[in-house]
Amino acid sequence: MSVAPRPVQKTVKDYIRSIVDFPHEGIVFRDVTTLFADARGFRMAVDQLLAPYAGMRIDKVVGLEARGFILGGAVAHQLSTGFVPIRKKGKLPGAVMSQAYVLEYGEAVMEIHDDALSPGERVLIVDDLLATGGTAEASISLCKRLGAEVVGTAFVVDLPELGGRRLLEAAGVDVHVLCEFEGA
Repeated sequence: MSVAPRPVQKTVKDYIRSIVDFPHEGIVFRDVTTLFADARGFRMAVDQLLAPYAGMRIDKVVGLEARGFILGGAVAHQLSTGFVPIRKKGKLPGAVMSQAYVLEYGEAVMEIHDDALSPGERVLIVDDLLATGGTAEASISLCKRLGAEVVGTAFVVDLPELGGRRLLEAAGVDVHVLCEFEGA
């Protein structure tokens, strides 16, 4: 009697497409839209992003522009909590708080509505990719400046060679990632 082989269980990483030389030559872009397009893959990612934080008091999920909006909104829904976007400069209406940060080739600014978080609220920051950590670090700063406590950060992909995880952990922030890709 032969035993049928078990089907191979896909991981989140299996759903992510790699695109060579995008947006510039020498870059391998990790495209999570293929993950989002697959119902099982998307559900798996959302469940795994929130798993370490299930049962914790989280008052708001903060999503970073733009793919963090998709993931963060789904995580907030599953946790039955509110969602707050952090956007690039000039994209939010109303009064905002801004935080500049350094990019590989310049500087950028992230913004949050100045009334989006209240002192003492516990927040989870969600995005698709952790590279150098600049965007996440700026977002953590914005949340803290509004008096919120950042209970953790959750990312689908980490590019460990770029040092973002080390930066955030050195700042005392919990970092949860679903998969890693080598290279930039």
